[in-house]
Amino acid sequence: MSPQKSLRTPRRAAEAGFLMALASMSTVQLGSALTVPLFGELTAVGAAGLRLGWAGLLLLVLVRPRRRDFARPDLLACTALGVATAGMMLFFMLAIARLPMGTASALEFLGPLAVSLYGPGAGRKTWTAAAATGVALLTEPWRGSLDLIGVGYALAAAACWAAYILLTQRIGDRVTGLKGLAVSMPVAGALSMLIAAPTLSTHLTWPAAWTMLGLAVLSPLVPFALEFLALRRLTSSAFGTLMSLEPAIALLIGLAVLGQTPGLASALGIAFVVTAGVGATRAGARPATEHALGESGVGVGRVVAVEATTMPATRAEPQARGTT
Repeated sequence: MSPQKSLRTPRRAAEAGFLMALASMSTVQLGSALTVPLFGELTAVGAAGLRLGWAGLLLLVLVRPRRRDFARPDLLACTALGVATAGMMLFFMLAIARLPMGTASALEFLGPLAVSLYGPGAGRKTWTAAAATGVALLTEPWRGSLDLIGVGYALAAAACWAAYILLTQRIGDRVTGLKGLAVSMPVAGALSMLIAAPTLSTHLTWPAAWTMLGLAVLSPLVPFALEFLALRRLTSSAFGTLMSLEPAIALLIGLAVLGQTPGLASALGIAFVVTAGVGATRAGARPATEHALGESGVGVGRVVAVEATTMPATRAEPQARGTT
């Protein structure tokens, strides 16, 4: 292979990885945007419960985890991860029922951003200040028209996302492939369906059920696959930087699909949060072990994107991850 061709191959791989990461974020946010019109029929809790229920069932059937694959502490950790997943989805759905998608997504992103800023690294105060400025611009407390309940739901989703990342970092080097996800996601589905049962018992129709099955495939299953492929082609630092753009993508999809036009303050707030995410990613906070980077599949999906923001800029191994 000629030197010029050998240089072109990694570049093409990186370009493909960029497109895959972009498509992953877009499908996550598109799935959320397409769920919003169903709130009138299913309510936010019912829509979230049904979507997680389908996702958990699909992963359980596709991966078929076995009891002997897990030690007891790992099963308990995966169960806790499922609880965090359910909280993350339920609270976010409740948030976007009251807030524009871009605003809710930016507030939710404070969870992983806080995890990234918590560890050692340069510029922590700078990126914290940028994030705080973004929150102030997003919520505009000086106007007195703040939907405190919606903001509370978004911040609860942020806390669940942070817990999800911390749990993933703890068990990621013990559970390989998609096995951990195939346990945690059914737990999330069962819990959310239990919470949504009173609503679904009176609101659920077959057309809505099949629609939510399609949305469960759109997100989280398609993004999981795209992120897995993207991590084969990008450094973890580059991947985490790209994923910091998710609030901005949420704003654009909210505008295109739901007609949510952001004000100047909201747009600037999202820009500050995205800048803080990119800055924290580039500073790098938490060193990762080779095993955690190369084999873990528990923190797949949206969390792997943010866990990558706390890893050094080393190239992900071919078996980097498995799949909000």
